[in-house]
Formats: sequence, structure tokens, C-alpha cells
Amino acid sequence: MSGTSSPEAVKKLLENMQGDLRGLSLECRKKFPPVKEAAESGIIKVKTIAARNTDILAALKENSSEVVQPFLMGCGTKEPKITQLCLAAIQRLMSHEVVSEAAAGNIINMLWQLMENSLEELKLLQTVLVLLTTNTVVHDEALSKAIVLCFRLHFTKDNITNNTAAATVRQVVTVVFERVVAEDERYKDIIEQPVAVQGNSNRRSVSTLKPCAKDAYMLFQDLCQLVNADAPYWLVGMTEMTRTFGLELLESVLNDFPQVFLQHQEFSFLLKERVCPLVIKLFSPNIKFRQGSSTSSSPAPVEKPYFPICMRLLRVVSVLIKQFYSLLVTECEIFLSLLVKFLDADKPQWLRAVAVESIHRLCVQPQLLRSFCQSYDMKQHSTKVFRDIVNALGSFIQSLFLVPSAGNTSVTPNQTGSNASGSTGSAQTNPGVLGMGGGATVLPAFEYRGTWIPILNVTVQGSAKATYLEMLDKVEPPTIPEGYAMSVAFHCLLDLVRGITTMIEGELGEAETVSQSTTETTSLPALSSEHQDSQSISDQSDKELVSRAVWEEMVNACWCGLLAALSLLLDASTDEAATENILKAELTMAALCGRLGLVTSRDAFITAICKGSLPPHYALTVLNSTTAALSSKSYSIQGQNVQMISPSSESHQQVVAVGQPLALQPQGTVMLTSKNIQCMRTLLNLAHCHGAVLGTSWQLVLATLQHLVWILGLKPGVGGALKPGRAVEGPSTVLTTAVMTDLPVISNILSRLFESSQYLDDVSLHHLINALCSLSLEAMDMAYGNNKEPSLFAVAKLLETGLVNMHRIEILWRPLTGHLLEKVCQHPNSRMREWGAEALTSLIKAGLTFSHDPPLSQNQRLQLLLLNPLKELSNISHPDIRIKQLECVLQILQSQGDSLGPGWPLVLGVMGAIRSDQGESLIRTAFQCLQLVVTDFLPTMPCTCLQIVVEVAGSFGLHNQELNISLTSIGLLWNISDYFFQRGEIIEKELNKEEAVLQKQAEEKGVVLNRPFHPAPPFDCLWLCLYAKLGELCVDPRPAVRKSAGQTLFSTIGAHGTLLQHSTWHTVIWKVLFHLLDRVRESSTTADKEKIESGGGNILIHHSRDTAEKQWAETWVLTLAGVARIFNTRRYLLQPLGDFSQAWDVLLDHIQSAALSKNNEVSLAALKSFQEILQIVSPVRDSEKPDTPPAINVSVPVVVGATTATSLGRSFMRTDSIGERMGRYNGAELPVVTDEIEDLNLWWAAWNSWYRIGSESTKPPITCDKLTFIPSQPFLTALIQIFPALYQHIKTGFSMDDLQKLGIILHGAVSVPISSDASPFILPSYTEAVLTSLQEAVLTALDVLQKAICVGSENMQIMYPAIFDQLLAFVEFSCKPPQYGQLETKHIANAKYNQIQLFAPAEWVALNYVPFAERSLEVVVDLYQKTACHKAVVNEKVLQNIIKTLRIPLSLKYSCPSESTWKLAVSSLLKVLSIGLPVARQHASSGKFDSMWPELANTFEDFLFTKSAPPDNLSIQEFQKNESIDVEVVQLISTEILPYANFIPKEFVGQIMTMLNKGSIHSQSSSFTEAEIDIRLREEFSKVCFETLLQFSFSNKVTTPQEGYISRMALSVLLKRSQDVLHRYIEDERLSGKCPLPRQQVTEIIFVLKAVSTLIDSLKKTQPENVDANTWAQVIALYPTLVECITCSSSEVCSALKEALVPFKDFMHPPASKVQNGES
Repeated sequence: MSGTSSPEAVKKLLENMQGDLRGLSLECRKKFPPVKEAAESGIIKVKTIAARNTDILAALKENSSEVVQPFLMGCGTKEPKITQLCLAAIQRLMSHEVVSEAAAGNIINMLWQLMENSLEELKLLQTVLVLLTTNTVVHDEALSKAIVLCFRLHFTKDNITNNTAAATVRQVVTVVFERVVAEDERYKDIIEQPVAVQGNSNRRSVSTLKPCAKDAYMLFQDLCQLVNADAPYWLVGMTEMTRTFGLELLESVLNDFPQVFLQHQEFSFLLKERVCPLVIKLFSPNIKFRQGSSTSSSPAPVEKPYFPICMRLLRVVSVLIKQFYSLLVTECEIFLSLLVKFLDADKPQWLRAVAVESIHRLCVQPQLLRSFCQSYDMKQHSTKVFRDIVNALGSFIQSLFLVPSAGNTSVTPNQTGSNASGSTGSAQTNPGVLGMGGGATVLPAFEYRGTWIPILNVTVQGSAKATYLEMLDKVEPPTIPEGYAMSVAFHCLLDLVRGITTMIEGELGEAETVSQSTTETTSLPALSSEHQDSQSISDQSDKELVSRAVWEEMVNACWCGLLAALSLLLDASTDEAATENILKAELTMAALCGRLGLVTSRDAFITAICKGSLPPHYALTVLNSTTAALSSKSYSIQGQNVQMISPSSESHQQVVAVGQPLALQPQGTVMLTSKNIQCMRTLLNLAHCHGAVLGTSWQLVLATLQHLVWILGLKPGVGGALKPGRAVEGPSTVLTTAVMTDLPVISNILSRLFESSQYLDDVSLHHLINALCSLSLEAMDMAYGNNKEPSLFAVAKLLETGLVNMHRIEILWRPLTGHLLEKVCQHPNSRMREWGAEALTSLIKAGLTFSHDPPLSQNQRLQLLLLNPLKELSNISHPDIRIKQLECVLQILQSQGDSLGPGWPLVLGVMGAIRSDQGESLIRTAFQCLQLVVTDFLPTMPCTCLQIVVEVAGSFGLHNQELNISLTSIGLLWNISDYFFQRGEIIEKELNKEEAVLQKQAEEKGVVLNRPFHPAPPFDCLWLCLYAKLGELCVDPRPAVRKSAGQTLFSTIGAHGTLLQHSTWHTVIWKVLFHLLDRVRESSTTADKEKIESGGGNILIHHSRDTAEKQWAETWVLTLAGVARIFNTRRYLLQPLGDFSQAWDVLLDHIQSAALSKNNEVSLAALKSFQEILQIVSPVRDSEKPDTPPAINVSVPVVVGATTATSLGRSFMRTDSIGERMGRYNGAELPVVTDEIEDLNLWWAAWNSWYRIGSESTKPPITCDKLTFIPSQPFLTALIQIFPALYQHIKTGFSMDDLQKLGIILHGAVSVPISSDASPFILPSYTEAVLTSLQEAVLTALDVLQKAICVGSENMQIMYPAIFDQLLAFVEFSCKPPQYGQLETKHIANAKYNQIQLFAPAEWVALNYVPFAERSLEVVVDLYQKTACHKAVVNEKVLQNIIKTLRIPLSLKYSCPSESTWKLAVSSLLKVLSIGLPVARQHASSGKFDSMWPELANTFEDFLFTKSAPPDNLSIQEFQKNESIDVEVVQLISTEILPYANFIPKEFVGQIMTMLNKGSIHSQSSSFTEAEIDIRLREEFSKVCFETLLQFSFSNKVTTPQEGYISRMALSVLLKRSQDVLHRYIEDERLSGKCPLPRQQVTEIIFVLKAVSTLIDSLKKTQPENVDANTWAQVIALYPTLVECITCSSSEVCSALKEALVPFKDFMHPPASKVQNGES
């Protein structure tokens, strides 16, 4: 109080006091002298005090009674002017706090008197106020008197006084309580012993209280008394009091000084004992009252509720609850229950309104609500107060819709039509639209079942600003505007939700941070279920458990009521802002429930939002089934259908979209209103912000979104984002511009919603995925059996979710891909499937490209996990899915190919899973992938995958859809083999390492390592797999594939076979090559012989390939040749293998069966292969010829040439020498030299095969028809050509039997005819004497034999005769060609060789055997020249056989098929005889040649006097040539036979003589013309015969009797012949008369005549003793005959006759008896 105690202020105070006293004394001077005196003495007193004391104010206070006295006296005068002056002075003193307690008492007494006299009432009040507020000197009785004074003034007649007094009372009451607060503040540090309060034994027991507190206590107690209409204890002198004023005072005290009541037990006691019973008592009329009930029904008249009291009571209750809840738990329960009751529909409107306002005050205090919940709802046997409040609000709101408002009394609740009374103005036309001239403004409102309630702006969010609770001046209940109660109730709900959620979430947040920091637990409390699992209980403190129980209870208590009310309001709301608020409340509740893990309530709120999002009555099973029982009351709007159809009617929502419902059978369309869209956005918001707590309700949320998306026509685009798109079904979706602008936003939020799933924890994410999966299942069920556009929402969102959660893809990969794989991708609806595959492949690609931590390369398990679904897709047969799968593979290869690592088997598996029946495009795509792999990725993949590559490539070869792919895949196999070859060492190392690991694992498990071709080393197994694959392709049904595969197989084995381990060759031979041969043989022999018309398209097929059989033949040829080549080139590797001889036998068996197949191509090729394997061992190693393989017995071959892969045109050189390679096979040793005997066995096996082939193929057929198979010439040629090579190896053991076998085959082969259509190629023309190659081969074979015998041992030479026999048999062919079975052959000249009829059945043509026979003959002669003296040749009568054979052509002579034949025969005979005759003579005595002579004689006879006439066209030159041949024969006789007559049998010589005789007498042939006659008569021949005869007749010395005998015989023959001719001539001459005789006869006679003259000359020259007398006699006997001829007319005859007759002169002797025989 520095202002009043400063010296200046004191000085001024003193002056003022003195002034006041002076003034008083002046005023009272006349009327009131005592007062004047007192005033004057007062002045002196003041001056004295001022003079004597330094602390003037204290002194003043001490003497205040005296100082105040004059003024009090002045007031006693009751003079207004004096009184006013005095009161002002007193006030001044009081304001300077210089009034003592006594003085104050006096002042109050004085004021009381003034009051009773009704003087200066306002000044009084002012004075009291100043007195009580400036200091605390007034208390106890004085205080009570002062307060009573104020109260009394409050009840005067004057309004101003009343109001001022009321204000003063209020202030005074406040002051009293403020003093208590101040007092407590002063004593707060002194701790007192609390004294126990003795119940209510003495109501005024306040001894324990300090003075100020005591006053306050007494005041408050009396206020209660007064309100209760009882007499006060302390406020003595009260005359009247109103309840309203009393309640206001109570309220203000309770409201302003709660701490006083809470800190002092006495006060608390008052509250409990006095205030609460009072309030309850005063409430009773309101409780009992029922609006509208007739009074007669109750026994006593009921007091009506009184607005002012009721309203004030509610205010008091509000304060009590707010401030003293903790003290008055039970009482508050009653109050709250009352509040709830006041909301009942049968209470007056104003009562309901103020009750709602009171409740609103509670609703904005969440902590208070929390206490309610703890104190009541959570206690057993207690009212569930909190729940009741919420439910009451709900029912209240509901009742407002169902009960007509006061204005609409006539409208019954169930009426939805127009109002009966028009009291709401234009409500019936369109509620909420107030007619305002032309325009209309829409008010925010709720509308439900025709009840329209406007929404008033009653309060600011979060504060309960009441309207009617503040109407303290109103006595009559006010009229409540329509919509007020609803608006307040609405705000109650909103504030309630906001308060609770904010509070709980705040506490939850704190709890979480605490628990996380202390226990590092990651499981958020919000995730535990409704009943927390034990795990989290142990983690959290008891405190938190308690809190959690409270939170859960609060939510459990309120959610049903809230949901019911909010749903109803949402349904009824026509205002966007209101809707927004409702939705926000539902959303926050849903989120809160979710965080607390209260599933049922969470789902219920979400369901409500979902329902709001969808059109009314929308059939969505998820929502209907999950809607809790509380929602069983249907809040649907009646007349919805009508409204939907005609927007002009009472529809209170703008329709913004029309679309098709997502249902099995969509019936018509459904409409979306803007409210639906609003709800949808809330739903999105919920999912977006609170996804983590949605758990299983994801299902509801997503199901709803799916339907909305469908109705709005959003379609998924790339990556799963939804874009506005037209529905496939046509224009069923209609969107207004309003919603069109929203759509991108919605689709954006939708995408963001799923993007935000990356922030969800794992459990929530799983909930999300599960929900999407079950949604997807539903969508699939719907899409079954119809080709309607399916809903792709779920699939698209699964994809989106997967993509944003790549960083933890492992946890959701299995459910995600499992669903897509097993369900979506296998769906019959193509669009559904396509999306399933799209989603799956996008996920896989994204998964592989995502930069995981650790990267995929170090996390094989994850990589395999990601790739596995790609492989699983292979189990789905739909081609569209497989195309997607393969496209994905292709993209993966292109982007990740280098880093696939362990994923390769899966990727390759996908390519390999394509089957032939899956369509060309599919196979083509898969193949594209494979090509990419083979060209780019072989080096990057683990070597263990190479085998899979081989298998996949092979499987493409077997696909029969597209030939080019099959062929290309074979090319790939070649490239792969190439790769193996180049990287051999690396691959081998890696595979061996892998093998060791596997082996170890297998041993640990105790199982045998199981892989194909075990136990070959792994690298070899790789090769074997490759070979086996190619082997399979070699028996493909398509010829082109077989051919290509075959070439590749043999090329790879040829080019890279050296890489194999030695032992592996065993597998190659038996498992690959022989297996292949078996299959090819089987297929070829069973192949169809039907003609194939064309090769598909317009390709013509050559006639050599126009049946399956012919096509298989080609394969057989290729295969056999390939195997043979391998046997040939790799013999050095194969021979050391143990079972080479078995292999050899099998190979021979194959060659044999091929050679004997009834197909020329195959059989010929078989022989070529035979030839190839027989050339294996070349006697000489020639390093210049790289293709010659090493001989078996060479220790180490020097070089192996590059085996060239002919078909593919590349050659590969092996870098390591064969020596190294072999060293590697056999350790350090050199290859074992195979022993000779085994080698011989191989050759003999080959011989046996050869023999079997030969004998089978040359055996003539038993029956003959058009289809008889006859081996071709090239085949037979090849067959025979094999023999020489083969013979080289078996000659040592070649026996007669074998020779016999050979002979049969050779003979058979030569006898085989050829078909007429082949003859032009084999026989150039008939006239040329050429040997066919077959015939040459046969002769070569015999030649080889003969040469071998020649140098061979003695015992081999017994084979000569057999060879002669064979050759001679061939010689005979010249005259009589061999017969081939029953086959009818034509001579080639008659064969019909017709160009046009190429395909006509062939005729068989016999060959021209002449050249062959002639060549054979030459061979015979040559051979005989060499071997004539051989014992075997002599013994076996070879010469005789030769002659016997030659006799055939010689006797035929001109009848021979070829003229050359007999000429050759003659010359051969001469050659043979020139050698053979000396041998024959040598062996004459042995008799070995006896049978030869007659044969020879007959031969000469047959030849020289042939029965065949020369051809007519024979020229003279030819004739002369032929004659000279005859002459040669005669000369041979004269030189080689006759001179040795004595060594030759007589009969033979006799036959020769007769023959010469026959020749010497000219025999003419009747066919000659006159002109040629002299030449044609063979004069030369006759002459030579004659001379020979003569020569042997008169050989000068007869050495042996034998010789003489020949001479005589010759002469007599000659003479007899002459005699005959002459006789015949004479006879003819005579008969002919004048006609000249034929020329030939004339010639003949001339010749005879000449011969006679010659004879006579010869006889004369001969020594007489050599001439037999008998001979002479015969000569002379000719003479008469000659004489007879002289009559002939021919001059030539005459001259010859002359010559013949002349020599007779020597016989002209006179007859003399003494002449003896032989002497002249």
C-alpha cells in the first residue's frame, strides 16, 4: 500500500480528515451541537496524533474508534447530506486501513441502523464493500451482520438497489473465500496435526478452523440452509431469500474456490452432507415430471419443473462434477444418471436442451470422462455411467428424428410426406431451402425419414459454450429453436470422440516410447489382440496395464452408442462439413480401436464408413456379415429407390456417378452420391494413415474400395495403379464433372495408400495381403463362367503392395505369389489370368532388379525364392500365361542374365517346360530365350546348369510344331558342345568340385549319389548327356531333324570325343551309339511304305524320299556310317576297352542287318561302313595322310589328324598329342598292344558277317513277282570289293570250305540281273564290250586269292583247281548266261526302257556277260600259264576242264552271242595247249590226261567243221581272217600234236587224220555267190590240211612204226577223197547237159585236180621205201577217172586236168613181170 502510506498520502489523509471533520462541524452547527463538538474534538485529536507519532497511520488505527466517532454520530442524524459526508469520510479511513476491529464493529452497527431506516442504500453497500475488501478486520459476528445487511438490501423495492446489492453479495461472498485462500497461503508452511472431525455430532464444530476459514464455513453452511428454505445459523437477521440467488452463490463459490473444499475436511463434509442432498432434493420435480401425461394419472399433483431453478441446479451439478468428482463419487453417479434421464423424450424441450448443454460441458473434459469410466463402468455392481451418457446422446439424437419437433406437432413420426401444418414454412417442398425471392440457399441440416433438422452453429469445437445454462435472467422456459438440441448433441459426440481419442492416443504414445526405450520391444501395444498376449504383459509396467484397461473400457463403453448415433447422423447429413466431421469421428474411433486391438469395435466403425461409401442397400456380403448386432436397427432411408430414380424429388444428395455394381448378375446400375465419394475419401484416409492398426478389417476396407473403384470404372494400369477408364461393358458408367475431377485424386490416393504399406509393420502387412487375397478370391468367383470384365482391383493392388515392399519381400512373397499362382493365373477368365500373370511377372522382375541388402548375389535363398513362382507358372496350361512367363524370362535374361547364379536351373526349367502341344508362338518365345542363353550366358552360369541347358535345347529339338526351331536347336547343341570344348578345363574343375561336395553330402546321408551316367566323371557325364540328347533327336519322326541331329552327333563325337576319359568311351559305345543304332534299325524296318504326297506346303518330295521308309533309310545310312566312322577313327581308344570284341560283333550285326535290308540305299551304305571299319588297320603308318588312323600295333601313334566335322565345316585341332591323351588314360604305360589272336577273331567275325551278307543277298528268290527285291549292282560291287581287304587279314586260315563259300557268293553276285531302268547307267551300250564294276570286283577278288595262293604255302595251292573251276564257270556265261532263280530276264535289247514311265515296275535285264566271260578266260589262260605244272592242276584235270569249257564257244562259233568270244576261245585254246600239251605228254604214262584227248579231238572237230553257218553279211576280209584262224589251228596240230604221235593215243591221231582229210578236200558252202566262190571255198585251209596230211604221209624218216601208220592213213584218206569228188563231178557234168555247173562245184574239181598233181609230185620226191605199194595202186586207180573228165566244158577244169594228167607219164612203163613192188 505504498500509495496510502507515503508521507504525501498521509499528509493528504490528515488534511482530508480535518476537512471532513470541519465540514461535519459546520453542517451540524445548528441542528446537532453534540455532533459539532465531537467533530471539533476529533480535529484536535487528529492533530494531536499527527504531532505525537512518527507512524501516524498506526496511531490513527489505534485511536480509530475515537476518530470515527464523530462520523458515526453524524450518520445517526439521519440527515442525508450529513450522512453522505460521513460515509464518504468513513470510506476514506477504511481505504487507508486505519480502522480497528472495534471501530469496524461500530461502523457496521451504524450501517445496520441506516439500512433499517432505508437511508442511503447504495452508499451503504459501497461502504460495506470497501470495509470488507480493504482489510480483514471485520469477521465473525460483524461480518455476518455486514453480509445480512447486503442480503436485506437485495430484497428492497428499488430495482437498482436490488441489483447493486446482489452484486455486492456476490463480491462479499467471494471476498470471504479469498480470505481463506490467503490465510491458507500464510500458514502453508506450518504443518498442523489434523484434528479428527467428529461426524456431524455438532453441526457448528468449527473449532479446528482458522478465523477466515471459520467465517467462510459458516457463510457456506447458511447459504445451504437458506436454499433449503431452513433458518440460517450464522446469518442472523435474514428476512427473505430466493433459491435462485442462493444456487447462483453456491455455484460461484464452488466454481471459484474448489481448493478450499478440497483442502479442508470440514468443507468437504459440507459438500457431501449439505450440498448434494440439497441438489438431489431440488431435482425431484424434474425427475417425476412427464410431459404430456395427464395429471389425473398420478395420485397427488406433481410440481412442474421450474426453469430457473432447474437450470441453476444443472450449473451447480456441472461444477460439482467438474471440481469435486473425486470427493463425491457416489453423488456424481446420481447426478449423471439424472442428467441422462433429463434427455428422455418425455421431458420438456427446454429441460432436454439444458441437459444436453450440461452433458456437452462434460464431454469436453476427457480426463473427467476417464474418471467416470474408472469409477463406475469399471466397477462391479455400478451403473455404467459413461456408457449410459453416450447411449443417451445416441437415443436423444434418434428421438429428435423420430419425435416431431415442437413446431411440427401434427407430424407423426412415421409420416414421411408433407407436414400437416405449414408451420415450417417451405419445409414440405424442400426442407432446408428457404424461399428467398428467386434464389434459394441450402442450409446445413440433417434429414431423415422426412424429418428435417437444421444444423446450427452452436459452439466452437472443443469448448462447451452453453446458451440456455446462461439464461439466468429468464424465469419462463425459453422456446428452443429447431435444431438447437440436435446441434449441441452432435457437437457433444464430436467433442467426446475428439477428447477421448486425443487423450488416449497421447497416453498411448507416451507408453510406447517408454516401453520401447526400456525394453527395446518392437511389438507395439496397439498390435496385441483384444486380450493382450502374455508376452506384452510381461514387458509393460502395471501402471500401463491399468491405463490400458481403462482405455479399453472407455472405448468398449462408448463405441456402440457412438456408432449408432454417428451412423444415423451420417445417413441423415446433408451438409458436407457435418458429414466430414462425422466421418472424421468414425475414422478416429476406428483408428483408436485398432490401436487398442479392439477388433469388434474397430470393424464396426470401419463397416459404417464402408457402408457410407457404397450406394444404399448395396449388396456387399463382407459388410453385411460383419455388421454388429447393434446396427441391426435399419437406418436406411425409406423411399430411397424413388429418390434415386427422380433427382427432382426429395433426394438430399447430389448424384455424382452412375455405374454398374460389381455382382455376379448386375441388375441395372447404381448411383454414387457426393457423400459416398466423401466417405470413400475418408476410407482411403483411414487406410492410409492407420493401416498399421487395421488388421483383419483390411478386408472390409479393400472390399469396399474395390466396389467403389468398379462402380467408378477405374481400371488398373501398369504397376497396378488404377486409372479412370471406360468399363468394358459399355456406357453403363456415367460420371459427372464433379467426380471426374475427383477421380485422379482418388486414384492417386489409392496408389499412395498402397505405397504407404511400406511403413506398415510385418503383421499389418500380412493382414493387408491376406485381405487382398481373399478379395481377389471373391472377384474370381464372380468371374467364373462368364466372360464379363472381372474386377482386377485386388490383383492390381497386390502387385502395387508387393512392389513398394520389395525391401522385405521375403515376408510377403509366399502368400502373395502363392495366391497369384494357384488362383489368379489359373482362372478361366482370360483378363483375370492375364493380370495375374502380369502382376506375378512384374513382381519377379522388380524383385530381381531391386537392390536388396545384402544383394541377391550373396543371398541365394532369396533369389531362388523370387524365381520360384516363375517356374511354378509352368504348371499352368493356359498359353497366354505361358507367353507372359516367357516374356518375363526374356526380360530377366536381358537385364539380369549375368547375375542369375543359382537361379539358372529355375529359369532354364521354365524354357524346358514348354511342350509341343502348346502352340507355335509359345515355343518360339521360349526358344528365343534359349538362344539368348546359349549365345550370351553360358560362361556366366554355374557349370552344374550346363546339363540342364543341354536337356532344354534337346527338348526343343523334339518339339514338332516348327521344324526350323528343331533344326536351330540342334545347331545350339553344336554351339554348346563347342563351348564345352573350349572351356573344358574350367568346366571340368568346377564340376569336380561340385561333385565332391555332393558326394560328401550323399555319404553323410548314407545314400548313393544318383545322377545319369554315374560313375563317369561329371564332365564326361555332361558330354554323355549331350550325346544322349542328340541320340534322341536322331530318331525324331521328322527326317530333317534326324539328319541334322545325326550329323551333329557324329561331328561332336568326332571333334570333341578326345576329351572324354578312356573309360567313358564304353558308355558312348554301348549306351549312346549302339542304343541309337537299335532304335534306328527298329524304326526303319517298321517304317511305313505308303507314299507321302508332298512335304507340306508346295514342297515336292523327290521320289527317292517319298515314303517314310525311304526317309528312315537315309537316317539309318547316316547313323551306321557315323558309328562306323567312330569305330574306325577311334579304334586306338576302343580296342583297349575290355569288351571291344562284343562291340565289334554288335557293330557287324548292325552292318549285316542293314546290308540285308530290302533297301538299296541302306544296304549299299552298310557295305560302305563295312569297308570303312575294315580299313582300320593299315599296314603302313603314313604320317602324311592325316585321316589314316593309327594301327593297333603301333606303340604310340605319332599324330592324329584333325577330324573334320564335315557337316558343319569347322575343324578342330586337338592341342594335346594323342600320346599325351593315351598316357592320361592308362597312367604312365603305353597302350597295350592287343594280341594277334583276338585280332584274328575280329577279322573272322567280319568274314562270317560278310559271308552271311553275301549268301543272303545273292540267293535267288524263291518266287518271282513284281515286288521281288533284287540287290543292286553297286551293292553287289561293294560287297565283293570288301573281300580283298578282308582276305588280307584272314588268309592264313582261309580254307577250301571258305573258298567254296566265296565261290557261291561270287557266282551268285554275277548272276544277279539288273532292272531295266538302271541298265542305261550300268551298261553304257550293248555294243561296247565293257565289264561292269561288279564283274571287275569279282575278278579282282579271285585275283587277290590267286596271288595269295601263289606266294602261299604248299597246302594253299590245292585251291588252284577251285579257282579254275570258278573262272571257267564265268567263261561259260559268254554262251549261256546264268539264270537267277525263277526270275525271267530279258535280253537287254528287248527290255522296255521307257523314259516316261519312270515309276513303272522294273523289268529285269540280264547283263551282257560276254566281256566278263572273256576277261575270265584271259585270267584262266594267264593263270594256267603260271600253274600248268602244279601237281594239283595236273591231278584235278584242269586242262581237260579248260578244253571242255572252250569247246562250248568253239562249237557254237558263229552262233556265239559275240563273235569275239570264239575268236578269244581259239586263241586261248592255242595258248593253253601250247603249255598244256607238253605237260600232258610228260604225264602220258600216268593216265591223268587220258580223258583229255578225246575231248580235244572233239573240240577241234566241232570248231573246224562247225555246224553254224557264217552270217550273210560277213565280208570277204572277215572271211579270210576267220580262215586264217582255222589255218592256225591246223598248224598247231601239225607242230604240237602230230610230231609227237607216238606219245599220243592212236584213236586220237586217227581222229586228227580223218579231220585233216576232211579239211583237205574242199567242201563248199552252198550259200556263196558266183563272184565270191573262189575265195569262200577256204582254199587256203584245204591246202594246209592237205599239206599237213602229205607232210605226215611222207615224213622222210619214220622213226616209229606209229608214224608210218599216220602217213599211210593220211594218204589213203586223201586219195579216197579225190576219187569221190571226181566221180561226183563227172556224174553232175553228164546230167547237166549244156548248163554250166555251179561255180563252187567247178572250183572244187579244180582244187581236187590240183591236189592230185601235188600228191603225185610229193610221192615222187619221197624216198621210195616210204611209199606203200598200196598207195601207188590207189594213185594209178585215179587215172581212168581223170580221163573221163576231159569231156568237161569248163576251160579252167581242162587246164587243171591237164596239169593232173601230165605227171602220170612217169607211171607209163611197159608192163614187166620182173618189176617188184616199190621198184622201177
